[in-house]
Amino acid sequence: MKPGDEVKLIFRFDSGNPEAPSAERMWVEITKIAGRDFEGELDNEPVYITDLECGDPLTFSEKHIIQVSIDDPVPAETDKYLPRCFVTQRIMRDGQKIGYLYREEPDREEDSGWRFLCGDESQDYMDDADNICLVSLGAVLSKDDRILSLLDAPVGSEFEYSKADRKFVLLTSNFSARPPP
Repeated sequence: MKPGDEVKLIFRFDSGNPEAPSAERMWVEITKIAGRDFEGELDNEPVYITDLECGDPLTFSEKHIIQVSIDDPVPAETDKYLPRCFVTQRIMRDGQKIGYLYREEPDREEDSGWRFLCGDESQDYMDDADNICLVSLGAVLSKDDRILSLLDAPVGSEFEYSKADRKFVLLTSNFSARPPP
């Protein structure tokens, strides 16, 4: 952390107001750092604490910090399952297993490019927007996690489930992308 970063602290207090909590959580902008000790200015307007105002100077220690405004340089293990994908309602609503999947160039930043189908959906079914949903990869994994090892496959990958082999088989890694559902 450095001066200019914000940290959240818990401010405990006593109040005669029976509706008031015993503490408020508020942001403080760091103005000076000396080892594990900090100086800063309150960056919130307290709701219940009457003897503090936004901009008041404060001193605190590292142990008082409960949250920081800077990004964690180590991504969470589950972050890779947040990007979106298109999936048919036969999988999400009806509980059918994935039988066919492919990855195309993403439509937008939050899109993974993955498209999941049972594999026997008709063109009429696919043409009805109510039969397709945009969800996180994690939501699809909660319905059918057999595809977990395939999620790092590059754009252009296409897989089909082989009942005989009891696994997904790579059909091609350079297919001509179908129009998105």
